[in-house]
Amino acid sequence: MLIYLLRRFGLACWVALCVSILTFALLHFSIDPAIAMAGEDATSEDIELIRIAYGYDRPVWIQFGEWFLRAIQGDFGVSPYFGLPVQDLILDRMPVTFTLGALSIVFALGFGIPLGVLAAIYPNTWIDRVSLSVGVFGQAIPNFWFSLLLMIIFAVQLQWLPVSGSDSIWSYVLPTIVLGTNAIPPIMRLTRTGMLDTLSADYIRTAWAKGLPPHIVFFKHALRNAIIPVVAVASIQAAHLLGGSIVVESVFALHGLGMLAYESILRSDIPTMQAVILIFSAFFIGFSALSDVLNAYFDPRIRVQ
Repeated sequence: MLIYLLRRFGLACWVALCVSILTFALLHFSIDPAIAMAGEDATSEDIELIRIAYGYDRPVWIQFGEWFLRAIQGDFGVSPYFGLPVQDLILDRMPVTFTLGALSIVFALGFGIPLGVLAAIYPNTWIDRVSLSVGVFGQAIPNFWFSLLLMIIFAVQLQWLPVSGSDSIWSYVLPTIVLGTNAIPPIMRLTRTGMLDTLSADYIRTAWAKGLPPHIVFFKHALRNAIIPVVAVASIQAAHLLGGSIVVESVFALHGLGMLAYESILRSDIPTMQAVILIFSAFFIGFSALSDVLNAYFDPRIRVQ
């Protein structure tokens, strides 16, 4: 197991390095940092002075090396728009995104697993079709449209919930529903498939033959084994939720990392963009590695691959 963990950790570090290189190169080749910092009214002399002052006149690989060495120490530079250290901005916004992501994955698991179980217990019935329809709805509906729809109904017309902001826990209800609905389909489908496979196993037929109550057969024996891959895929969905919060945070004016990414893109704030993209990539890489570890823990056959 230790060798497997070390191999996965090394792979995660290699992916993180590749992502940081691509991010740095794409941003610097698509946007001139000196022009972005100087503004629209700057002269060519002003731009050149900024380029020299911040070291943008040096080769890109040297700039990347210096930035990467600072980044792994937690120093992402200073935001030219906010005028604050980027790491301070990230630490200030991160709790909002983490709270939204945690609530969303709990919401997705709370609805996806029961729907998958019911669909497997009653296959090819109206319950199964309703569960599958919910999955199709969650996968097909755009986040921005669903956000506006919930906002109009529950915040504007009924006035049950806040329209925007992050002042109270009630401000997270609508964003949680939007993000969580996106994660329900894969969790529901995987639970349904796992339950169908498990319910046809020999030990389940033995449990029925012993006269065990249905709730014992379904939840103690069948779901206990069918839920194993769901635990792993939930970690991947958590990474998607954290990375996919940009649109939702922008619509609901939640000042998290997604909103920070949106603001930095609008203002061509390259240091902040680099840091936020790296953080989101680290989320995905970390949760992907966690998914591999969970799979290896629950299924020892994976460790020898």
